[in-house]
Amino acid sequence: MKVTVFGIGYVGLVQAAVLAEVGHDVVCVDVDQKKVDNLEKGVIPIYEPGLTPLVKSNFESGRLVFTTDAQRGVDHGELVFIAVGTPPDEDGSADLKYVLAVAGTVAKYMQKHKIIITKSTVPVGTADKVRAKVESVLAEENKSITYDVVSNPEFLKEGAAVNDCMRPDRIILGTDNPKAEKKLRELYAPFNRNHDKVIVMDIRSAELTKYAANCMLATKISFMNEMANLAERFGADIENVRRGIGSDPRIGYQFIYPGCGYGGSCFPKDVQALIRSANGVGYQAKILESVEAVNYTQKEKLFEYMSRHFDGNLSGKTVALWGLAFKPNTDDMREASSRVLMEKLWAAGAKVQAYDPEAMEEAQRIYGEQDNLMLCGTKESALTNADCLVVCTEWQAFRAPDFELIKSKLSQAVIFDGRNLYTPESMDEQGIAYYGIGRGLSIKE
Repeated sequence: MKVTVFGIGYVGLVQAAVLAEVGHDVVCVDVDQKKVDNLEKGVIPIYEPGLTPLVKSNFESGRLVFTTDAQRGVDHGELVFIAVGTPPDEDGSADLKYVLAVAGTVAKYMQKHKIIITKSTVPVGTADKVRAKVESVLAEENKSITYDVVSNPEFLKEGAAVNDCMRPDRIILGTDNPKAEKKLRELYAPFNRNHDKVIVMDIRSAELTKYAANCMLATKISFMNEMANLAERFGADIENVRRGIGSDPRIGYQFIYPGCGYGGSCFPKDVQALIRSANGVGYQAKILESVEAVNYTQKEKLFEYMSRHFDGNLSGKTVALWGLAFKPNTDDMREASSRVLMEKLWAAGAKVQAYDPEAMEEAQRIYGEQDNLMLCGTKESALTNADCLVVCTEWQAFRAPDFELIKSKLSQAVIFDGRNLYTPESMDEQGIAYYGIGRGLSIKE
Protein backbone atom coordinates (compact mmCIF):
# COMPACT_ATOMS: atom_id res chain seq x y z
CA MET A 1 0.00 0.00 0.00
CA LYS A 2 1.08 3.57 -0.62
CA VAL A 3 1.58 5.35 2.70
CA THR A 4 2.71 8.86 3.61
CA VAL A 5 3.92 9.85 7.07
CA PHE A 6 4.11 13.53 8.02
CA GLY A 7 6.66 14.04 10.79
CA ILE A 8 9.91 12.07 11.05
CA GLY A 9 10.13 12.20 14.81
CA TYR A 10 10.14 9.32 17.22
CA VAL A 11 6.70 7.95 16.34
CA GLY A 12 6.73 8.76 12.64
CA LEU A 13 10.14 7.31 11.86
CA VAL A 14 9.60 4.04 13.72
CA GLN A 15 6.13 3.54 12.23
CA ALA A 16 7.35 4.36 8.71
CA ALA A 17 10.35 2.02 8.91
CA VAL A 18 8.25 -0.87 10.21
CA LEU A 19 5.55 -0.40 7.55
CA ALA A 20 8.25 -0.34 4.87
CA GLU A 21 9.83 -3.48 6.35
CA VAL A 22 6.67 -5.53 5.69
CA GLY A 23 6.44 -4.29 2.10
CA HIS A 24 4.46 -1.06 2.08
CA ASP A 25 5.66 1.87 -0.05
CA VAL A 26 6.31 4.73 2.42
CA VAL A 27 7.15 8.40 1.88
CA CYS A 28 8.16 10.43 4.95
CA VAL A 29 7.69 14.18 4.89
CA ASP A 30 9.39 16.62 7.26
CA VAL A 31 10.06 20.36 7.21
CA ASP A 32 13.64 19.85 8.44
CA GLN A 33 15.89 19.56 5.38
CA LYS A 34 18.94 18.68 7.50
CA LYS A 35 17.08 15.78 9.11
CA VAL A 36 16.02 14.50 5.69
CA ASP A 37 19.59 14.79 4.34
CA ASN A 38 20.98 12.94 7.36
CA LEU A 39 18.43 10.14 7.08
CA GLU A 40 19.34 9.65 3.45
CA LYS A 41 22.96 9.29 4.60
CA GLY A 42 21.94 6.73 7.22
CA VAL A 43 22.28 9.13 10.18
CA ILE A 44 19.36 8.40 12.53
CA PRO A 45 18.32 11.32 14.80
CA ILE A 46 17.33 9.16 17.79
CA TYR A 47 18.71 6.11 19.54
CA GLU A 48 16.30 3.19 19.47
CA PRO A 49 17.42 -0.45 19.45
CA GLY A 50 17.02 -2.02 16.01
CA LEU A 51 15.90 1.15 14.26
CA THR A 52 19.08 2.10 12.39
CA PRO A 53 19.43 -1.11 10.31
CA LEU A 54 15.68 -1.07 9.63
CA VAL A 55 15.79 2.48 8.24
CA LYS A 56 18.96 1.88 6.21
CA SER A 57 17.81 -1.36 4.59
CA ASN A 58 14.39 -0.04 3.61
CA PHE A 59 15.81 3.24 2.31
CA GLU A 60 18.27 1.28 0.17
CA SER A 61 15.46 -0.93 -1.13
CA GLY A 62 13.45 2.14 -2.17
CA ARG A 63 10.47 1.31 0.04
CA LEU A 64 11.29 4.18 2.42
CA VAL A 65 11.73 7.69 1.03
CA PHE A 66 12.47 10.97 2.85
CA THR A 67 11.50 14.38 1.51
CA THR A 68 10.56 17.94 2.43
CA ASP A 69 8.19 18.11 -0.56
CA ALA A 70 4.71 18.04 0.98
CA GLN A 71 2.94 17.87 -2.37
CA ARG A 72 4.93 14.79 -3.31
CA GLY A 73 3.89 13.20 -0.04
CA VAL A 74 0.21 13.97 -0.47
CA ASP A 75 0.22 12.77 -4.08
CA HIS A 76 1.86 9.50 -3.04
CA GLY A 77 -0.21 8.18 -0.16
CA GLU A 78 -3.77 6.93 -0.11
CA LEU A 79 -3.17 6.62 3.64
CA VAL A 80 -1.69 9.77 5.18
CA PHE A 81 -0.41 9.61 8.77
CA ILE A 82 -0.09 12.73 10.89
CA ALA A 83 2.77 11.99 13.30
CA VAL A 84 4.02 15.48 14.13
CA GLY A 85 4.66 16.73 17.65
CA THR A 86 1.99 18.00 20.04
CA PRO A 87 4.14 19.94 22.53
CA PRO A 88 2.58 21.20 25.75
CA ASP A 89 1.25 24.74 25.58
CA GLU A 90 1.96 27.22 28.37
CA ASP A 91 -0.98 25.88 30.40
CA GLY A 92 -0.01 22.23 29.85
CA SER A 93 -2.61 21.53 27.16
CA ALA A 94 -1.51 19.90 23.91
CA ASP A 95 -0.60 22.36 21.16
CA LEU A 96 -2.28 21.21 17.92
CA LYS A 97 -0.80 23.79 15.54
CA TYR A 98 1.46 21.26 13.79
CA VAL A 99 -1.29 18.65 13.50
CA LEU A 100 -3.71 21.17 11.99
CA ALA A 101 -1.01 22.57 9.71
CA VAL A 102 -0.51 19.10 8.23
CA ALA A 103 -4.28 18.67 7.86
CA GLY A 104 -4.39 21.94 5.91
CA THR A 105 -1.46 20.87 3.74
CA VAL A 106 -3.11 17.57 2.87
CA ALA A 107 -6.32 19.36 1.93
CA LYS A 108 -4.42 21.87 -0.19
CA TYR A 109 -2.68 19.26 -2.33
CA MET A 110 -5.10 16.33 -2.38
CA GLN A 111 -6.67 15.54 -5.74
CA LYS A 112 -8.52 12.35 -4.79
CA HIS A 113 -9.89 10.52 -1.75
CA LYS A 114 -7.48 10.28 1.20
CA ILE A 115 -7.62 8.53 4.55
CA ILE A 116 -6.09 10.97 7.04
CA ILE A 117 -4.86 9.19 10.17
CA THR A 118 -3.91 10.92 13.42
CA LYS A 119 -1.02 8.98 14.92
CA SER A 120 0.15 11.75 17.22
CA THR A 121 -1.12 11.74 20.79
CA VAL A 122 -3.93 14.28 20.63
CA PRO A 123 -6.77 15.44 22.91
CA VAL A 124 -10.29 14.12 22.56
CA GLY A 125 -12.03 16.07 19.82
CA THR A 126 -8.92 16.60 17.66
CA ALA A 127 -10.36 14.57 14.76
CA ASP A 128 -13.23 17.05 14.62
CA LYS A 129 -10.72 19.90 14.38
CA VAL A 130 -8.77 18.07 11.67
CA ARG A 131 -11.99 17.53 9.75
CA ALA A 132 -12.95 21.20 10.11
CA LYS A 133 -9.50 22.30 8.90
CA VAL A 134 -9.67 20.03 5.87
CA GLU A 135 -13.18 21.29 5.04
CA SER A 136 -12.14 24.95 5.27
CA VAL A 137 -9.11 24.50 3.01
CA LEU A 138 -11.07 22.45 0.48
CA ALA A 139 -13.65 25.25 0.39
CA GLU A 140 -10.90 27.84 -0.16
CA GLU A 141 -9.51 25.73 -2.99
CA ASN A 142 -12.99 25.21 -4.47
CA LYS A 143 -12.46 21.46 -4.35
CA SER A 144 -15.06 18.80 -3.63
CA ILE A 145 -13.12 15.69 -2.62
CA THR A 146 -14.10 12.95 -0.19
CA TYR A 147 -11.84 11.92 2.67
CA ASP A 148 -11.87 10.06 5.99
CA VAL A 149 -10.33 11.00 9.31
CA VAL A 150 -9.24 8.06 11.47
CA SER A 151 -7.72 7.98 14.96
CA ASN A 152 -4.97 5.35 15.23
CA PRO A 153 -2.99 6.11 18.41
CA GLU A 154 0.46 4.67 18.98
CA PHE A 155 1.43 2.63 22.04
CA LEU A 156 5.20 2.52 21.67
CA LYS A 157 7.61 2.22 24.57
CA GLU A 158 10.87 4.07 24.09
CA GLY A 159 13.64 1.50 24.12
CA ALA A 160 11.33 -1.17 22.68
CA ALA A 161 9.51 0.79 19.98
CA VAL A 162 10.51 -1.33 16.98
CA ASN A 163 9.37 -4.52 18.69
CA ASP A 164 6.15 -2.81 19.85
CA CYS A 165 5.44 -1.81 16.25
CA MET A 166 6.27 -5.25 14.87
CA ARG A 167 4.33 -7.12 17.58
CA PRO A 168 1.63 -4.76 18.85
CA ASP A 169 -0.52 -5.69 21.85
CA ARG A 170 -3.48 -3.99 20.20
CA ILE A 171 -4.26 -1.89 17.14
CA ILE A 172 -6.82 0.78 17.97
CA LEU A 173 -8.86 2.13 15.05
CA GLY A 174 -11.19 5.04 15.69
CA THR A 175 -13.51 5.30 12.70
CA ASP A 176 -17.19 5.20 11.76
CA ASN A 177 -16.56 4.26 8.12
CA PRO A 178 -16.37 0.52 7.27
CA LYS A 179 -14.41 1.28 4.07
CA ALA A 180 -11.72 3.15 6.03
CA GLU A 181 -11.64 0.32 8.57
CA LYS A 182 -11.11 -2.21 5.78
CA LYS A 183 -8.17 -0.22 4.40
CA LEU A 184 -6.52 0.04 7.83
CA ARG A 185 -7.04 -3.68 8.45
CA GLU A 186 -5.30 -4.34 5.14
CA LEU A 187 -2.42 -2.04 6.14
CA TYR A 188 -1.92 -3.78 9.48
CA ALA A 189 -2.60 -7.34 8.29
CA PRO A 190 1.11 -8.35 8.53
CA PHE A 191 1.04 -7.49 12.26
CA ASN A 192 -2.30 -9.15 12.93
CA ARG A 193 -1.73 -12.76 11.93
CA ASN A 194 -1.55 -14.60 15.27
CA HIS A 195 -4.88 -13.38 16.59
CA ASP A 196 -7.06 -10.36 15.88
CA LYS A 197 -5.47 -7.42 17.67
CA VAL A 198 -7.63 -4.79 15.95
CA ILE A 199 -10.10 -3.00 18.22
CA VAL A 200 -12.50 -0.72 16.35
CA MET A 201 -14.32 2.06 18.17
CA ASP A 202 -15.63 5.58 17.70
CA ILE A 203 -13.01 8.28 17.15
CA ARG A 204 -13.38 10.05 20.50
CA SER A 205 -13.02 6.80 22.40
CA ALA A 206 -9.86 6.01 20.44
CA GLU A 207 -8.42 9.43 21.28
CA LEU A 208 -9.22 8.98 24.97
CA THR A 209 -7.84 5.42 25.01
CA LYS A 210 -4.31 6.69 24.37
CA TYR A 211 -4.46 9.24 27.19
CA ALA A 212 -6.13 6.79 29.55
CA ALA A 213 -3.40 4.19 28.95
CA ASN A 214 -0.51 6.55 29.66
CA CYS A 215 -2.24 8.16 32.62
CA MET A 216 -3.00 4.74 34.14
CA LEU A 217 0.68 3.76 33.92
CA ALA A 218 1.79 7.10 35.35
CA THR A 219 -0.72 6.60 38.18
CA LYS A 220 0.80 3.21 39.07
CA ILE A 221 4.25 4.78 39.26
CA SER A 222 3.17 7.72 41.41
CA PHE A 223 1.13 5.42 43.66
CA MET A 224 4.18 3.24 44.24
CA ASN A 225 6.32 6.29 44.96
CA GLU A 226 3.70 7.42 47.46
CA MET A 227 3.96 4.02 49.15
CA ALA A 228 7.76 4.34 49.10
CA ASN A 229 7.53 7.64 50.95
CA LEU A 230 5.30 5.99 53.54
CA ALA A 231 7.66 3.03 53.81
CA GLU A 232 10.49 5.40 54.73
CA ARG A 233 8.47 6.85 57.57
CA PHE A 234 7.20 3.48 58.82
CA GLY A 235 10.65 1.88 58.69
CA ALA A 236 9.51 -0.60 56.03
CA ASP A 237 11.29 -1.64 52.81
CA ILE A 238 9.26 -0.81 49.71
CA GLU A 239 10.97 -3.57 47.70
CA ASN A 240 9.47 -6.17 50.02
CA VAL A 241 6.10 -4.44 49.70
CA ARG A 242 6.45 -4.40 45.90
CA ARG A 243 7.00 -8.14 45.77
CA GLY A 244 4.13 -8.70 48.16
CA ILE A 245 1.55 -6.78 46.15
CA GLY A 246 2.93 -7.68 42.72
CA SER A 247 2.26 -11.35 43.36
CA ASP A 248 -1.45 -10.52 43.27
CA PRO A 249 -2.43 -11.14 39.61
CA ARG A 250 -4.95 -8.31 39.81
CA ILE A 251 -2.04 -5.92 40.39
CA GLY A 252 0.96 -7.56 38.70
CA TYR A 253 4.60 -6.47 38.74
CA GLN A 254 4.63 -4.04 35.84
CA PHE A 255 5.02 -0.32 36.58
CA ILE A 256 5.17 -0.76 40.35
CA TYR A 257 8.89 -0.01 40.68
CA PRO A 258 9.53 2.95 43.00
CA GLY A 259 12.11 5.46 41.91
CA CYS A 260 13.09 9.08 41.46
CA GLY A 261 10.11 9.96 39.25
CA TYR A 262 8.92 9.30 35.70
CA GLY A 263 9.95 11.39 32.70
CA GLY A 264 10.11 11.22 28.93
CA SER A 265 8.01 12.68 26.17
CA CYS A 266 4.74 10.94 27.05
CA PHE A 267 3.71 10.52 30.68
CA PRO A 268 4.37 14.08 31.96
CA LYS A 269 2.87 15.71 28.87
CA ASP A 270 -0.14 13.41 28.62
CA VAL A 271 -1.06 13.66 32.31
CA GLN A 272 -0.95 17.45 32.06
CA ALA A 273 -2.90 17.49 28.81
CA LEU A 274 -5.71 15.28 30.16
CA ILE A 275 -5.94 17.44 33.29
CA ARG A 276 -6.37 20.52 31.08
CA SER A 277 -8.85 18.74 28.81
CA ALA A 278 -10.86 17.73 31.88
CA ASN A 279 -10.87 21.33 33.07
CA GLY A 280 -12.14 22.32 29.64
CA VAL A 281 -15.28 20.24 30.13
CA GLY A 282 -15.84 21.39 33.70
CA TYR A 283 -14.29 18.40 35.50
CA GLN A 284 -11.46 18.40 38.03
CA ALA A 285 -9.29 15.31 37.50
CA LYS A 286 -8.20 15.01 41.15
CA ILE A 287 -6.38 11.70 40.80
CA LEU A 288 -4.36 12.94 37.82
CA GLU A 289 -3.52 16.17 39.63
CA SER A 290 -2.17 14.07 42.50
CA VAL A 291 -0.22 11.84 40.11
CA GLU A 292 1.48 14.92 38.70
CA ALA A 293 2.12 16.45 42.13
CA VAL A 294 3.65 13.24 43.53
CA ASN A 295 5.92 12.91 40.50
CA TYR A 296 7.04 16.53 40.79
CA THR A 297 8.17 16.09 44.38
CA GLN A 298 9.61 12.61 43.73
CA LYS A 299 12.16 14.09 41.33
CA GLU A 300 13.58 16.03 44.28
CA LYS A 301 14.05 12.97 46.53
CA LEU A 302 17.67 12.29 45.61
CA PHE A 303 18.62 15.89 46.27
CA GLU A 304 16.86 15.68 49.65
CA TYR A 305 18.84 12.55 50.56
CA MET A 306 22.09 14.22 49.53
CA SER A 307 21.32 17.38 51.48
CA ARG A 308 20.59 15.24 54.54
CA HIS A 309 23.78 13.23 54.20
CA PHE A 310 26.00 16.28 53.69
CA ASP A 311 24.27 18.33 56.42
CA GLY A 312 22.81 20.77 53.92
CA ASN A 313 26.19 21.79 52.52
CA LEU A 314 26.71 20.65 48.92
CA SER A 315 28.78 23.64 47.85
CA GLY A 316 32.09 22.50 46.40
CA LYS A 317 31.04 18.84 46.30
CA THR A 318 31.64 16.71 43.19
CA VAL A 319 28.88 14.24 42.36
CA ALA A 320 29.31 11.18 40.13
CA LEU A 321 26.07 10.65 38.22
CA TRP A 322 25.25 7.41 36.45
CA GLY A 323 22.36 7.78 34.02
CA LEU A 324 21.07 10.83 32.16
CA ALA A 325 18.30 9.40 29.97
CA PHE A 326 14.82 9.22 31.51
CA LYS A 327 14.90 5.41 31.12
CA PRO A 328 17.28 2.74 29.73
CA ASN A 329 17.70 1.98 26.01
CA THR A 330 17.06 5.54 24.87
CA ASP A 331 18.96 8.81 24.63
CA ASP A 332 15.83 10.82 25.47
CA MET A 333 16.34 13.29 28.34
CA ARG A 334 12.99 15.04 28.11
CA GLU A 335 11.61 15.54 31.65
CA ALA A 336 14.36 13.26 32.97
CA SER A 337 14.90 13.08 36.74
CA SER A 338 18.63 13.58 36.12
CA ARG A 339 17.96 17.09 34.85
CA VAL A 340 16.07 18.11 37.98
CA LEU A 341 18.85 16.70 40.16
CA MET A 342 21.72 18.29 38.22
CA GLU A 343 20.10 21.70 38.15
CA LYS A 344 19.44 21.61 41.91
CA LEU A 345 23.02 20.47 42.54
CA TRP A 346 24.40 23.32 40.45
CA ALA A 347 22.20 25.82 42.29
CA ALA A 348 23.68 24.45 45.55
CA GLY A 349 27.23 24.95 44.27
CA ALA A 350 28.08 21.33 43.41
CA LYS A 351 29.73 19.92 40.30
CA VAL A 352 28.55 16.86 38.33
CA GLN A 353 30.60 14.18 36.57
CA ALA A 354 28.08 12.27 34.47
CA TYR A 355 28.02 9.13 32.35
CA ASP A 356 25.25 7.55 30.28
CA PRO A 357 25.64 4.79 27.66
CA GLU A 358 23.59 6.69 25.06
CA ALA A 359 22.56 10.18 26.21
CA MET A 360 25.93 11.97 26.30
CA GLU A 361 25.39 13.84 23.04
CA GLU A 362 21.90 14.83 24.13
CA ALA A 363 23.26 16.19 27.43
CA GLN A 364 25.88 18.15 25.48
CA ARG A 365 23.16 19.55 23.22
CA ILE A 366 20.99 20.60 26.18
CA TYR A 367 23.64 22.05 28.49
CA GLY A 368 26.61 22.84 26.26
CA GLU A 369 29.99 23.54 27.81
CA GLN A 370 29.92 24.56 31.46
CA ASP A 371 32.41 24.33 34.29
CA ASN A 372 30.08 22.47 36.66
CA LEU A 373 29.35 19.59 34.25
CA MET A 374 31.87 17.02 33.04
CA LEU A 375 30.59 14.37 30.62
CA CYS A 376 32.76 11.30 31.14
CA GLY A 377 33.57 8.52 28.69
CA THR A 378 33.03 5.65 31.11
CA LYS A 379 31.10 5.03 34.31
CA GLU A 380 34.39 4.44 36.10
CA SER A 381 35.92 7.75 35.05
CA ALA A 382 32.85 9.57 36.37
CA LEU A 383 33.78 8.32 39.87
CA THR A 384 37.25 9.85 39.98
CA ASN A 385 37.62 12.20 42.99
CA ALA A 386 33.84 12.42 43.42
CA ASP A 387 32.31 12.74 46.88
CA CYS A 388 29.43 10.34 46.18
CA LEU A 389 27.68 8.30 43.47
CA VAL A 390 24.10 8.86 42.31
CA VAL A 391 22.20 6.44 40.05
CA CYS A 392 19.35 8.00 38.05
CA THR A 393 18.77 5.47 35.25
CA GLU A 394 18.54 1.68 35.56
CA TRP A 395 20.86 0.75 32.68
CA GLN A 396 22.01 -2.89 32.72
CA ALA A 397 25.62 -1.69 32.87
CA PHE A 398 24.97 -0.21 36.32
CA ARG A 399 23.39 -3.26 37.95
CA ALA A 400 26.52 -5.18 38.99
CA PRO A 401 29.41 -2.73 39.31
CA ASP A 402 32.76 -3.25 41.02
CA PHE A 403 31.98 -1.86 44.47
CA GLU A 404 35.61 -2.07 45.60
CA LEU A 405 36.54 0.17 42.69
CA ILE A 406 33.71 2.53 43.57
CA LYS A 407 34.95 2.81 47.16
CA SER A 408 38.53 3.38 46.01
CA LYS A 409 37.58 6.22 43.68
CA LEU A 410 35.05 8.07 45.84
CA SER A 411 36.19 10.35 48.66
CA GLN A 412 33.23 9.03 50.66
CA ALA A 413 31.71 5.56 50.27
CA VAL A 414 28.11 6.64 49.72
CA ILE A 415 25.58 5.77 46.99
CA PHE A 416 22.24 7.45 46.33
CA ASP A 417 20.25 4.91 44.33
CA GLY A 418 17.29 6.45 42.50
CA ARG A 419 16.23 3.13 40.96
CA ASN A 420 16.82 0.65 43.81
CA LEU A 421 19.36 -1.36 41.84
CA TYR A 422 21.22 -2.46 44.96
CA THR A 423 20.15 -3.78 48.36
CA PRO A 424 20.73 -2.22 51.76
CA GLU A 425 22.12 -5.53 53.02
CA SER A 426 24.77 -5.87 50.30
CA MET A 427 25.77 -2.22 50.66
CA ASP A 428 26.13 -2.63 54.40
CA GLU A 429 28.40 -5.63 53.84
CA GLN A 430 30.48 -3.53 51.45
CA GLY A 431 30.77 -0.74 53.98
CA ILE A 432 28.90 1.71 51.75
CA ALA A 433 26.38 4.19 53.10
CA TYR A 434 23.27 3.61 51.01
CA TYR A 435 20.16 5.64 50.26
CA GLY A 436 17.50 3.85 48.20
CA ILE A 437 13.95 4.96 47.43
CA GLY A 438 11.55 3.89 50.18
CA ARG A 439 14.01 1.61 51.94
CA GLY A 440 13.33 2.92 55.42
CA LEU A 441 15.51 0.37 57.19
CA SER A 442 18.62 1.69 55.45
CA ILE A 443 18.14 5.42 55.86
CA LYS A 444 20.95 7.01 57.84
CA GLU A 445 19.56 9.88 59.88
